[in-house]
Amino acid sequence: MAHAAPRSRVRDERAGTPDIFSAQAHRIARFALPVVLGLVYGYWAAANRRYGGPITGWNLLFGFLTALAFIVLYLAVQWLAPRMKREVHAALWGAFTAASVGFLVSTTNYSVLWSMWLGLASGAGLTALLFYRFHSREDAAGHRRA
Repeated sequence: MAHAAPRSRVRDERAGTPDIFSAQAHRIARFALPVVLGLVYGYWAAANRRYGGPITGWNLLFGFLTALAFIVLYLAVQWLAPRMKREVHAALWGAFTAASVGFLVSTTNYSVLWSMWLGLASGAGLTALLFYRFHSREDAAGHRRA
């Protein structure tokens, strides 16, 4: 008869994927990701606003101010969200996504109602996805599992 091979307790205790990056790489990525995403977001908003016309100084200023606002808000949500319960944590990221998508769509020729509905749909979708993710990775007391 065949029997299952015994499992190592060390392997059972550290279930999950291995972390291949160093702590320094994680610290750099924690601030580099919002900056890169903010620059892409600012460029996208500025490109939407100029409607294919020439690049002007006001357009560049709008893009950089939009990028700065995105970066500041992203870092605020990144700092604040993990301190909340899982429901609020997911809702905070969903609200940030809804506002970001809604603003980006509002810089185009579409109506304000379309930007509102698209922002709400994307925010609700992300909130549901993150709630499931946080709910499935925490115990009943709200402590994160490995």
